[in-house]
Amino acid sequence: MQVNFSLNLTQTQKLLMTPELKQAITILQLSSLELTEYIENELVENPILEIEDEEYEDPEEISVTGEEDYNIEWQEYLEQCADADFIRMPKEEKEEKSFENFVSLAPTLQEYLLNQLFLMKIDKRSFKIGEFLIGNIDNRGYLTLGVREAAEILKVRESEVERVLKIVQSFDPPGVGARDLKECLIIQLEQKGILDDLLRKIIEEHLEDLAQAKYSRIAERLNISLSKVQELKDIILTLDPKPGRNFASGNETQYIIPDASVRKINDEYIILMNDTVTPKLSINPYYRSLLNSEDKDPGALKFLAKRFESALWLIKSIEQRRMTLYKVIKAIIDVQKEFLDHGIAYLKPLTLKQIADKVGVHESTVSRAINGKYIQTPRGIFELKFFFSNGLEGSDGSAISAETIKKMIKEMINAENPYNPISDQKIADELKEKGINISRRTVAKYREEIGIPCSAKRKRLA
Repeated sequence: MQVNFSLNLTQTQKLLMTPELKQAITILQLSSLELTEYIENELVENPILEIEDEEYEDPEEISVTGEEDYNIEWQEYLEQCADADFIRMPKEEKEEKSFENFVSLAPTLQEYLLNQLFLMKIDKRSFKIGEFLIGNIDNRGYLTLGVREAAEILKVRESEVERVLKIVQSFDPPGVGARDLKECLIIQLEQKGILDDLLRKIIEEHLEDLAQAKYSRIAERLNISLSKVQELKDIILTLDPKPGRNFASGNETQYIIPDASVRKINDEYIILMNDTVTPKLSINPYYRSLLNSEDKDPGALKFLAKRFESALWLIKSIEQRRMTLYKVIKAIIDVQKEFLDHGIAYLKPLTLKQIADKVGVHESTVSRAINGKYIQTPRGIFELKFFFSNGLEGSDGSAISAETIKKMIKEMINAENPYNPISDQKIADELKEKGINISRRTVAKYREEIGIPCSAKRKRLA
């Protein structure tokens, strides 16, 4: 066997992710609140940075000279900033804080129940049991453990836990503290004072049949008429299967802050970028004086220059984020102008590629730019992702948004005869008559996405 060694020169191409590029990508996909938090962390890490109060510092006043060239290109940065053709949202005038301007957070379900428990005249032992049970009620309003398990943990008798649980189940909202759906519905009927043997029996024995629209089987098993089944169904539909869902969970986002606002002026939509949330950055004058001082320590100069370059990249990345977001929003508004003028029926199908081609960036850049971003329009506040949806082709070759079709399906179902509801196939046929090529399966998919049951479950018996 002979082994030969040789030296060959080959040329390859690959993309290297620099720290600066990685930072720019990270900043682009952050929401306004996340960007504010990111900037606050950078302010702690980099002493050269500070929050700007009024106007930008003039970066041309800063010069760094030394043995090494640190490539701090402020002139290039200024030229890029001057290219920004968007309008910033004007700052709001500062007002004197008033307690009337503050709102309290909605209580969580547990807080609401504990407040009711405090008003009960019960002994300390029962209060501790009640407090424990309330702590094990989930956001839907259901108890997540059994009576036996609670008794073993608290080292009390099961009868004591059962007694206190009945107290908790008497609290508002009706049905809270139930261990399953059947108990939840029965508790609500008891509090309404309308629970009878038929209602109890249909809930305990025929709830699944009711959900599957097997009304004839229920009527036969309970020896009642179909009209009576319909009457019982109507009563059950007034109950809430998740009594805790209307309460705050304690960790959800309380407010949405739009990243931009769109206003119609003289038949033209103007985009105002919301810069009031994110603090603007500038260079600390003290460190600027150190960089410009005559006596420069080489070690200190190298440290400051590195921090200075880091500050430059951060400011450039934030500015680039703003410019990219503006261009993406402008491209979206140009496509969806008819939606802003006339409503959801005129929402057009839109893809990331379409916007990427208009802006001149990659699809991934558009995806990051719209991630978690919101826009305020004359028709309300929308997440930017809302404007991107698939669609179908009409008979005339025009594209129709899926959201528009869903609205049409909902309107058709709302206008149907409840005793003879329209089928998915009939909906598909009527849409085809209007020039929309759609299959029955797609109709069923859209109907389920907007939370409307099938025709069998919508049908009224009497």
